[in-house]
Amino acid sequence: MKLIDSHCHLHDSEFYSENREEVYKRAIEAGIGMILVGTDERSSAEAVQFAATHDSSWAVVGVHPHESKMGYAMVEQLLRDSRGNDRSNIVGIGEIGLDYYYDHSPRDDQIRALEAQLQLAIDYNLPVSFHIRDAFDDFWPIFDNFHGIRGVMHSFTDNQANLERGFGRGLLVGVNGISTFTRDEPQVQMYATIPLDRMLLETDAPFLTPAPFRGTMNEPKYVERVARHMAEVRDLLLDDITLVTLENTKKLFRI
Repeated sequence: MKLIDSHCHLHDSEFYSENREEVYKRAIEAGIGMILVGTDERSSAEAVQFAATHDSSWAVVGVHPHESKMGYAMVEQLLRDSRGNDRSNIVGIGEIGLDYYYDHSPRDDQIRALEAQLQLAIDYNLPVSFHIRDAFDDFWPIFDNFHGIRGVMHSFTDNQANLERGFGRGLLVGVNGISTFTRDEPQVQMYATIPLDRMLLETDAPFLTPAPFRGTMNEPKYVERVARHMAEVRDLLLDDITLVTLENTKKLFRI
C-alpha cells in the first residue's frame, strides 16, 4: 500500500450502492487501503461487513453526534462480537464527538453518547476518530475525564489553539480535501505547518472532494491528491508525505 485513507464511508449504502465495487477497485489499483468509519448503528455494521469481505479495509464503529439521539447499543454489541476474534477487522471507535453547528441531536444526548463511547474505547483499547465542530469548550473537559485515549481529530478545521490542545493530549489530526481548496488564510497556514508526525490523510468520501476534482463524488483513491497537495505546499517529495502518514495511520490503528 502507498497510502491508507484514514477516514471514508465507502461501505455506507446511503452513499455508495451500484458503484461501490468500482470505487473500491480503483482505490486498490492505486495502492490505497481504507478505514471505513461508521456514523450510526446501521453504517457501523455495514463497515464491519464490508471490511470482512474486502482486502486492505478496516472498520471503525461508532455513532456520530448528529445521530446520538438514536442510540448506540449496537456499537457495543459489534465490539463484543469481535472480542477474542483474531480476525476481527474493527480497529477503532468513531466517528464520535460533539457537533453544535447543527444540533441535530440535543446536546445532552451528544454528551452522553460521547462519554459512553469513550468508555468503550478504553474498555476495548481502541483509538478514536473524533468529530468536533463548534464544541471544543465542552469537548476538552469531557476528554480529560478519560485517561489513556488515543485518536485523531478527523477533518480538523478549527483554530491553531485547539490544534495545539489536541497535540498536547497526544492526538493526531486528519487532513483531507479541505486543505486543497480552502481560501481561509489561517487554515492554509495551519495545514502547511502541521508536523508530519502528527498527520493522517483522509478523504471523508463521499464528501469534501479535493481540487481539482470538485463537483464530482469523492472516493478513497483521491487521498493521494491530498498527499500531493501537502507535498507541494511544503516543497517536499510525495514520498516524504506518503511514507510518514502511512506509518502514522498504521501505528494509531495498529494495522
